[in-house]
Amino acid sequence: MKKIAPVFILISGILWGCLGIFVRKLNAQGLYSMQIVFLRAIVACVFMGPVLVLSDLKLLVIRLKDIWCFIGTGICSIVFFNFCYFKAISMISLSIAAVLLYTAPAMVMIMSFFLFQEQFTKRKVTALILTFIGCGLVTGVLTNPGNITPAGLLTGLGAGFGYALYSIFGRYAIQKGYHTMTITFYTFLIAAAATFFLVDVPQIYTTVTENRETFWFCIALGILCTVLPYLIYTLGLQYVDNSKASIIASVEPVTAAVVGVLLFGEKMTIAELSGMMLVLLSLLICNKKGRTN
Repeated sequence: MKKIAPVFILISGILWGCLGIFVRKLNAQGLYSMQIVFLRAIVACVFMGPVLVLSDLKLLVIRLKDIWCFIGTGICSIVFFNFCYFKAISMISLSIAAVLLYTAPAMVMIMSFFLFQEQFTKRKVTALILTFIGCGLVTGVLTNPGNITPAGLLTGLGAGFGYALYSIFGRYAIQKGYHTMTITFYTFLIAAAATFFLVDVPQIYTTVTENRETFWFCIALGILCTVLPYLIYTLGLQYVDNSKASIIASVEPVTAAVVGVLLFGEKMTIAELSGMMLVLLSLLICNKKGRTN
């Protein structure tokens, strides 16, 4: 399992990179950031709840003293990160939004150094530097900073911080012995509960049910871009340290950029393509076998 754990994280990043497809479709149907966060969370809960009940009821048991772990993954990470990310998608291009999200590896690396004593190895730092340069090229921060508005930049960075917190709180939950499915289920249960009071549920229900295509897009968002990637990412965290996992998952902005070009006609410059290649190179360096220094 340890050998294929990085592959799980890579697949998670690719699936997350497809989020923009569903978000833009739901935006077009009149659903916006916090409403989509709620839909994503509620579909995940409805799908996972019966699975846990049928597989092992013990997976539903958590200790009250550990609830802070799930508040961290559910509210501090999922709600905050999704709101910022979906908002960013509506303000800037998919590729820029996704790359700003991947300031997360640096945040994870720094927090993990202090909280979990994970080391700053030469390989990690090299991969992180390449990721940053790649992100700068894709977003245009290095070549044409005028393309990004301050609001778009701050929202994208907020998404990165929220995303980083999932690895931190998720690691705490793993250390306390909770199963991957338990962590994922309670993360989205708490996220759904938190956003329930922030949205117009009847209006969301009407919008989703009156259009069959919108309904199935919501289901796909909840399963393909939520349940599946979070399950296998959390599973991967059991065998891969936080900072390395966050760097591997940075394949997401590359995926989002490709989706933006192929499906939404977004332009890609040579600089942006070069940035994507640097991000991919950082993944290869991070996962190169041999010494880890």
